[in-house]
Amino acid sequence: MSDPVEYEKHDRIAYITLNRPKALNALDESLGAALAEVWADFAADDTVDVAILHGAGKAFCAGADVKSFIPRWENASFGDLRRNAAFGLAGGITRGRHRLYKPIIAALHGHAVGAGFELALACDIRIAASDTTLGVFEVRIGLHQGDGGLVRLVNIAGMGTALDLSLTGRPVDAQEALRLGLVQRVVEPGDLLSAAEEAARQILANSQPAVRSAKETVMELVGRPLDDALRLEALYGYSSFGEFANVRNRLDAMR
Repeated sequence: MSDPVEYEKHDRIAYITLNRPKALNALDESLGAALAEVWADFAADDTVDVAILHGAGKAFCAGADVKSFIPRWENASFGDLRRNAAFGLAGGITRGRHRLYKPIIAALHGHAVGAGFELALACDIRIAASDTTLGVFEVRIGLHQGDGGLVRLVNIAGMGTALDLSLTGRPVDAQEALRLGLVQRVVEPGDLLSAAEEAARQILANSQPAVRSAKETVMELVGRPLDDALRLEALYGYSSFGEFANVRNRLDAMR
């Protein structure tokens, strides 16, 4: 039996592959547990600075595996719900382990729907193959997002788009996703991984303390009043300089 997640590291990039292709990489407990180990390792390993998350086979992720998800929760206790509220699906990256300041790039193809859409939204940069379909499909079966999907949809695309997608459950193709700001780039399927690697290399060319501080700052700014946000940006931005000699060295190298 193959591992539910393939995890490799090359040239400071962590390659994380959802590996349940026969189930379209639907999230079940085994996949979630494997991802939890991967996220912990990625956070702790100083040899990798960026992750690329993608899916094996025909899809990125078709959502939660309903064969295990529905039986688990239809008889859940309040204690079960409370424990889940602290961690969530996908190894905690959607909630509970979201304070991971190394950048994560989602390379999307096929279906990225339901919980798979929530997982994609939890990543920092989303690059989609032209065959990608995104959508809030939970509402079709009597559920709605519960693992950060609503929060991130509002923050990324605004209330109008969040309501549109969450109430209709309609599919969104790659080009509409680009127009709505749900993805940052659309490429041909054969170019997907190379496009993700290109974005990773652009990140790696920068100061990693500055990159991580920028991600942390963006996360801290969400939802704050303007005055608080401006003060926090200034505090985090100027304190991210670290040793000014390092800043001077980078400036000299750019001249």
